[in-house]
Amino acid sequence: MKLTFILNGKETTIETKPDRRVVDLLREDLGLTGVKECCGAGECGACTILVDGESRLSCLMLAAQLENRQILTAEGVAIEERLHVMQQAFIDCGAVQCGFCIPGMILASLDLLNRCPDPTPDQVRVGLSGNLCRCTGYQKIVEAVLMAARQLQGRES
Repeated sequence: MKLTFILNGKETTIETKPDRRVVDLLREDLGLTGVKECCGAGECGACTILVDGESRLSCLMLAAQLENRQILTAEGVAIEERLHVMQQAFIDCGAVQCGFCIPGMILASLDLLNRCPDPTPDQVRVGLSGNLCRCTGYQKIVEAVLMAARQLQGRES
């Protein structure tokens, strides 16, 4: 099957089996290793991507579902050579340790702020509840998302 979609802002066409998992297509065929596979069952969020601006678990998606969609992976978050506000907030708040969950966590955070631009700490915790982290204890991740929200709202430089 020939698929055409927008990947990280660029039109992409690829020949693949329609039932190929998106996580495999992105990692193995397109070399986008920011998309992680951990559980393979939709439980951990490490494979989170944005599809038309909404969080999706790529381990649960089939390639055919990408046709004519806009896909954003961690590799497409930075603006030119500059980190996105969310990426920088994760660094500034010390929300990155091993880094395995971080690409999916950042994409889920961007989706959260698209839906709720000024979240409370509890809304951040609920919004990221499908993304697991074994290292940080979540508090620094929550702080990073709140910092990015303030910066994106223009309330903090």
